[in-house]
Amino acid sequence: MIIGCPKEIKPQEFRIGITPNAAREAVAHGHSVIIEKNGGIGAGFTDEDYVAAGAKIIDTAEEIFATAGMIVKVKEPQPEERKMLREGQLLFTYLHLAPDLDQTNDLLESGCTAIAYETVTDNSGGLPLLAPMSEVAGRLAPQVGSWTLQKANGGRGVLMGGVPGVSPARVVVIGGGVVGTHAARIAAGMGADVTVLDRSLSRLRYLDDVFGRDFKNAYASAGNTAELVQQADMVIGAVLVPGAAAPKLISRAQLSDMKPASVLVDVAIDQGGCFETSHATTHQDPIYEVDGIMHYCVANMPGAVARTSTLALGNATMPFMLALADKGWKQACEDDPHLLNGLNVHAGQLTYYAVGKALGIDVVSPSLVLKQL
Repeated sequence: MIIGCPKEIKPQEFRIGITPNAAREAVAHGHSVIIEKNGGIGAGFTDEDYVAAGAKIIDTAEEIFATAGMIVKVKEPQPEERKMLREGQLLFTYLHLAPDLDQTNDLLESGCTAIAYETVTDNSGGLPLLAPMSEVAGRLAPQVGSWTLQKANGGRGVLMGGVPGVSPARVVVIGGGVVGTHAARIAAGMGADVTVLDRSLSRLRYLDDVFGRDFKNAYASAGNTAELVQQADMVIGAVLVPGAAAPKLISRAQLSDMKPASVLVDVAIDQGGCFETSHATTHQDPIYEVDGIMHYCVANMPGAVARTSTLALGNATMPFMLALADKGWKQACEDDPHLLNGLNVHAGQLTYYAVGKALGIDVVSPSLVLKQL
């Protein structure tokens, strides 16, 4: 198979979908790998690194899309990229379709087969291709939140760890999954007073057993959430419903009850955001203010640490990429039901229920799609 990897064109996106190590593995499996010129520069990989791994450097994305049987990316295809997708082509990347009707319609119209990193599962019920970026985003969230808290950036002017005689910042993390746990660990490590909210009692017990001395936890009832948000200097939204639009956990009306110039960091913005007032921003212009509350809603947070993120993502995606290339997507999905859970679009049909529910589009079961082939 010819595996193609174009340069990411989303603003301030410096990651790349295939590392030189992944390219070397694919070539060793008998596949051809084509990489767009300078595609890995943002993550610290040169064209020479890819050539040494056995890949071929291609001048334009147009040639890659026209040639490759499988396109491997990081972020969802942008409008100009979606125009280059074709029937029968396999797309393997993050999609986040639930809040994005335009992208969904374009993918359906293209006739391609699209497998989304964020809905591939594993035996423990986890999301192995989302987890590495959730870890990165979770660890970044307190860092970018503390920067936003600085007075020069519009925040309250509160230091995360305080100083002797002055209380630390109060940080509330909504969601105790991968993002929330990593965010809480880093915020606590910065000296903040941290509380994690979650609706799973078993998860709260786990957090208490493992991190009870580092941060507190509470049940995420509407009352608890409202009370703690009012007291917070920073709120980190870290709630995920796999493949679906994120639930809105803080309304605009609640902003008036928050401390002036406190900060909301919405890590769920790729799925539409978990605050009513959230809208996607970029690393170039990351923050905005609504009703006196600062919002940080960058849709590709891990892109800020592109080297770490690319290596972490490449480690996770490589086995799946090789299975898809070695067997073809149909056989690979038949052999691995967890990979089949990643199937979101095939030949003009939507195949992921949560996306269909969010967008009001009819869905065909992915297992039924396989039976029809």
